Amino acid sequence: MIELQEVSDCCSCPEKWIGHQCHCYFISNERKTWYESFHFCAAQNSSLLQLQSRDELQGFMNSSQSFFWIGLSYSEEHGAWLWKDGSSPNQDLFPSSETLNPKSCIAYNPRQNILDEPCENTNGFICKK
Repeated sequence: MIELQEVSDCCSCPEKWIGHQCHCYFISNERKTWYESFHFCAAQNSSLLQLQSRDELQGFMNSSQSFFWIGLSYSEEHGAWLWKDGSSPNQDLFPSSETLNPKSCIAYNPRQNILDEPCENTNGFICKK
């Protein structure tokens, strides 16, 4: 069970979205593939979560043990793991990214674990805007 709380009043978020540190988050327990999750978020004028810091989700997702798709994927063109905006992930967040399977997509657990899974697998996902 995920504990959801309104913890920020500096932004106005749509219904079923959580306001936190001036961003809006949608946490889906509906399981989708990475690509379905990506397109769902895009249809909501948002994107799959791009983590800025280890504590970004602290305060409203602390208790979750589930894994969620995030917006990190392998770019064959650049030979590196990149966020969907083309930026590189912070090595403090993902120190072992070089050992991940480049054919996979990344699922994240709010307890700060990452998992490389086939993109066709289904997980919950987190959108951010």
